[in-house]
This record gives sequence, C-alpha cells and structure tokens, in this order.
Amino acid sequence: MTGDFRKVNRGPAASAGNRLAILAAARVVFATRGYHAPLSAVAKEAGVSQGVLYRHFPTRLALALAVFDEHWTEYERLAADPDPGAFGRLWSLVVERTINEAAFVEMVVDARRQAADYDGAERMRSLLGPSLARAQAAGLADAALTVDDVMLAQRMVYGIVVTAVDTTALRDHVRRALATARLLPPA
Repeated sequence: MTGDFRKVNRGPAASAGNRLAILAAARVVFATRGYHAPLSAVAKEAGVSQGVLYRHFPTRLALALAVFDEHWTEYERLAADPDPGAFGRLWSLVVERTINEAAFVEMVVDARRQAADYDGAERMRSLLGPSLARAQAAGLADAALTVDDVMLAQRMVYGIVVTAVDTTALRDHVRRALATARLLPPA
C-alpha cells in the first residue's frame, strides 16, 4: 500500500483558518516568550510556514496589533457598561493583563515608535474617562483620581513586571504599589 501523507496545500481555502491559528499561536508565544520572541516560533505553534504568517501579517507589529484587538473589544465592552463598578472591573482587567501579558505593553511602546498614527494611549484614556467618572460619582473611586493617574499607575505595574527578578511575589508587589497610588483593583 502506497500513500502520500504530505499535507495538501489548500491554498486560499485555508486562509481564514490559518489567520485564526496564527493569532492564537501569537497570543501563546507572546505571553510565554515576550513580544520579541522569534516569529518562526509563532509560525511553528500555528502549524503554518513563515511565508503564510508574513502573508497575513507582514510585520511583528501588525501581528501584535491584531492579537491586541481582542483585548480592545473586551475593554470597550467593560467601559460601555453604565454600572459604576465597571471602572473597577476594567482597571482590574488592565492590571491582570499587564501582569500576564507584558508583551502587549512592549507592543504599545513599539507602536508609538513605528506608527505615528497609533492611538492606543488616547483610546485607553477615552475608555477610562467616563467609567472613572461614574465610579467617582458613586463613591467607588477617589474623587481626586485622574485618568492620567490611572495611566501612570499602569506604567508603574508594567515596570514592576519587567524588572521582577523573582516572579513569585509579583502580584504582591503590584498590589503594594497600587495601594500606595490609591489604585488597588477590587479584590
């Protein structure tokens, strides 16, 4: 019995599936190995060639921005919630993702350097502002807190994450720093 067990090239029919596989793989590789992980690792994790990866995402930044779009969708959903507690949930998610996925903060830094039109900081400010105001009006957030304070605290969290030598106490260090800044997410 003879058989050819090589993969069949499905061409354009595989495009959507390849794209989804690449995005899922990038999420895993960036989270575990950082933003500057080799893109060959993403292609291998996705089960595609590097050529397929580059056809979908010609640059590392294009790939990271596509993966990060999923985060924006969740942030926007939380920010649109009229419940005054939405700010706490949004802020908690931002902090948690900064701890677990610091690669995306590296991507934002890279985007600011490479793409003059990248609006991530302004986009985040526009999401935080109204939800922070609702939380303040309900007495759930310090009235003196500003969106710039929140943005600075997020940068502080990132600094703690990327400079940690021993990550066993990382969450404790982040909580202590945020408590000092009056920006501790709800438990």
